Amino acid sequence: MEVSTEENIQSKKIDKILRDLEPGGRTVCPLPHDGHLFLEHDVPSLFIYRKRENDTGTLRLARTGASYLIIGESDFSFFQALLHEITERMADRFGSYILVELYSGEEDSTEFVIKGPPHKLPVSLDVLKESLATIESRKFGVELSARIEQTKTRQKPESTELFTIESLRELGGTQIGLEVPPVYRNENGDIYPIYFRKFREQFADSLQRAIFEFIRVQTSSPLAHFNALGKREIHKEVFKIDRQMAEIQSSYQFLLLLAPVNIQQLREKFFESDFKTIDYYHYRLLPVDPDILKRRLYNLRIDEIDDPALSYIFDEKREEIDHQLTMLKERGSENFFYSSIRLYKGLEKKVLSEAELILQAIDHQEPDERDDMIDVHEFAAMARKEFDFFKQQDSNFTSKVHIRDDVNIMMVSNGELYLPGDYTLSRKEAKALIQHEVGTHALTYYNGRQQPLHQMAIGLADYDALQEGIAVLSEYLIGGLSGNRLRTLAGRVVAGHALLEGQNFTEVFHMLYSRYGFSKEYAFNITSRMFQGGGFIKDIIYLKGLVHLREYLIEGGELEPLLAGKFALKHLDVIKDLTDRELLIPPKLKPRYLFEDDYEEKMKKITQGLALSKMI
Repeated sequence: MEVSTEENIQSKKIDKILRDLEPGGRTVCPLPHDGHLFLEHDVPSLFIYRKRENDTGTLRLARTGASYLIIGESDFSFFQALLHEITERMADRFGSYILVELYSGEEDSTEFVIKGPPHKLPVSLDVLKESLATIESRKFGVELSARIEQTKTRQKPESTELFTIESLRELGGTQIGLEVPPVYRNENGDIYPIYFRKFREQFADSLQRAIFEFIRVQTSSPLAHFNALGKREIHKEVFKIDRQMAEIQSSYQFLLLLAPVNIQQLREKFFESDFKTIDYYHYRLLPVDPDILKRRLYNLRIDEIDDPALSYIFDEKREEIDHQLTMLKERGSENFFYSSIRLYKGLEKKVLSEAELILQAIDHQEPDERDDMIDVHEFAAMARKEFDFFKQQDSNFTSKVHIRDDVNIMMVSNGELYLPGDYTLSRKEAKALIQHEVGTHALTYYNGRQQPLHQMAIGLADYDALQEGIAVLSEYLIGGLSGNRLRTLAGRVVAGHALLEGQNFTEVFHMLYSRYGFSKEYAFNITSRMFQGGGFIKDIIYLKGLVHLREYLIEGGELEPLLAGKFALKHLDVIKDLTDRELLIPPKLKPRYLFEDDYEEKMKKITQGLALSKMI
């Protein structure tokens, strides 16, 4: 009678936990004896891990799954009964259900051991074996391997069985055991943090690919991609890190603090000296202490983020902010120049070649006096019309246009457009700049703000090049890209190359002025921007971004998904991963040029390899 009562209490506990397994839902709850259940109702797979002492890191590997069960160290019968009930209910829904039990091997092991039925899961187990064996290890002094072991025992040798083969078959489930070599920790159980991040990312990817093969063939699940098997919830601690990192970055204006405050005097003296004397750059006082910000930055517990994709983008962004803060301290020094190279990844030969081809193919054009010139108020009206176009797509769009006397360049800040009070330009330039500033920078800021992470609006690491590439492409797609505009972008690249080759200010200026035919104003503007801070090669990213974007489009990439926020082309796999898991959403706003009658025709030319010099 006592046993029956105990079983009855256990059954009621389990029914309470699993009372609502409706499609699209999620069950997250602590379990008795320090266990935990995280169950996605639409995912027909479950990671299982049994808690044990001195097993650092393995639990975190289990938590990379969309669904996982952590089994406590006592009352095994409760967890066993719960697992049987989950398997039966989920198998009834999907036709089958796969369970993967993870446990660590011996401390000196370097081999993954996959325990499962190879005759029933040949593709899944082969995919898993091949993927695990390619996890990055050799350069860290480890030689990883993987093998499949056909055995009825799917757990660590000394552990009690979760199922018999017969009972699992009756429930409609399939089980794999995976022994993981603990190469990510030392003999004292301390994690190697940098390697563990890489190991975990590739480990999760391997399991998701293998499990997806099972799901695709053996279940009725509509999941369309292995990415959907990753975590589908952003932990509240990640949101906290995201907010704090955004606050750190918002506390300083990187580009403003690198811009000289005495640029007019520098220009006047340089021209008066017949292009021979450039004075010292003067900068704004730093409103922050970079060392204190760095301390705050490295207090963020990014190492505790168990989602590999999110861990990657936050770790990478922290490194970028660290570089920027270092550069603020180094303004005016030689070290600033080397830090600039590191931050913007130098200059590729193919980008330099494109710049030289543009300068050879396009001559400088003097402004046509017949051009229809407009003032700042007419341009502001054009920008407001574009904002109204966005409001038609999303009524929550509220950005404004600001005309300011204390602003000396057009810029977008936090999605708002700022214009100098004395600004004038031609109508063709205005058409191009509306799409550049509003149709790209303001739009992607807004789309990024709709995402759950602040970083998608502020910008993931190295986002600048793609942003500017899209912005310049938009000028072409709207019919406003000019020869002088392309020449300026190319001039920045050849100036950057000259700086990297060791040329000084006057040498770079004379190269642009005499060799490439830039006016003295254009040549000075390009050169002065390149030498601010002590040597700042950021300006190469405009053409670099366009070159890389064209390659991406030629290879079949789509433009519209790039508008979901501010990120780099290298992040596309991560963005797709997070979107497939419904952690990110597709772009809400679309730019005007996507609706132009000649959009498809112009994009076809790009995908067929249109020369950059022919985009005007």
